[in-house]
Amino acid sequence: MENTKVVFKDDSIYGEVQLFSDDKKAGKMDISVADGKLRVYHTEVNPEHEGRGFAKLLLHQLVNYAKENNLRIIPLCPYVLAQFKRHPEDYADVWLKKT
Repeated sequence: MENTKVVFKDDSIYGEVQLFSDDKKAGKMDISVADGKLRVYHTEVNPEHEGRGFAKLLLHQLVNYAKENNLRIIPLCPYVLAQFKRHPEDYADVWLKKT
């Protein structure tokens, strides 16, 4: 069974979106939150969990977290940026595009 959660490091602006499969950490996104903006830097899924749609699960949690906390996402991670560009209508309400 897979579950995701957002965890911040000791009152820091830096944290992770974490994905667990059968109680083992299977992947993560490195993030920071400041000034109403959520920056996502990197998405990583452990090799033994690749090909199972786990990056998409992480992305889903990221977007839900942003919506719940009225944050705009700055996609510095190549995976997240690619998904935003492929499906701009799905992310229009959270995507903070560069001007």
